Amino acid sequence: MTTIRHLLPLLLLAITARAELKTDIVYATAGGTNQTLDAFVPEGEGTFLTCILVHGGGWMRGDKTNNFKELFAPLSQAGFTWFTINYRLAPQHRFPACIEDVEAAIRWVKAHAADYKADPKRIALIGESAGGHLVSLAGVRAQADTRVAAVVPFYAPHDLESRIRQSQTLSPTMSALFGLTELNDAAWKAMRDASPINQIRGGLPPYLLIHGTKDDKVPFEQSLRFQEKMKAAGNVCDLVTIEGGAHGIRGWEKIDTSYKEKLISWLRKTLTGNKPL
Repeated sequence: MTTIRHLLPLLLLAITARAELKTDIVYATAGGTNQTLDAFVPEGEGTFLTCILVHGGGWMRGDKTNNFKELFAPLSQAGFTWFTINYRLAPQHRFPACIEDVEAAIRWVKAHAADYKADPKRIALIGESAGGHLVSLAGVRAQADTRVAAVVPFYAPHDLESRIRQSQTLSPTMSALFGLTELNDAAWKAMRDASPINQIRGGLPPYLLIHGTKDDKVPFEQSLRFQEKMKAAGNVCDLVTIEGGAHGIRGWEKIDTSYKEKLISWLRKTLTGNKPL
């Protein structure tokens, strides 16, 4: 005769196997504040391919729950474990606080991978706009404890200096991010040193750049130049082009949503090395 006691192990297995979203988990404390993340854990037994999402907002605004939410459903449906993070924002917290938080999140995810069915050896960083800059920068300057398997910057400013050089005007975002007040040698050096394009070397993880051709905030040319330099150094750097796409994936819904399928396909291929899961 079957009893509740006999069914209990199966019931517990069913409960623990369900997909779950855990919110507001503290992954670091710095600058007098706690940095938090949300974690989506797929249904079933892990480990799963893993992504860390970094939102945009000009380094001054944005939130882990809203700015990059268009990717939550595609990644969930594809069976990825994913984390979306908050990080310290300017002008209250100047650079390098933001990149230090991204790197702290990578270390935290690796250390706690087993708790979230994540694969610490198959982590992809994905970021948009300012978050794209941060994941790109984290990828090129990674050490052993922050190295990831793939990097996906959406419409990322890989070269902070070039746009300011063109306008010869110090933008509010650069002032806020670095605490700059004028365009002098120190200002140019700060922007140059924080630009991923200036830190490209051989042996970097594969990159997938995703960018719209009509972006008036971060010129499409930035991705083309970054790709060219990455390939010249012997790295893998693919590009998904959104024809007519402006800045921000929310505006792409009426133009071209195929980037979601292309992203998932590229992640699967890159993170598994074409090997079956």
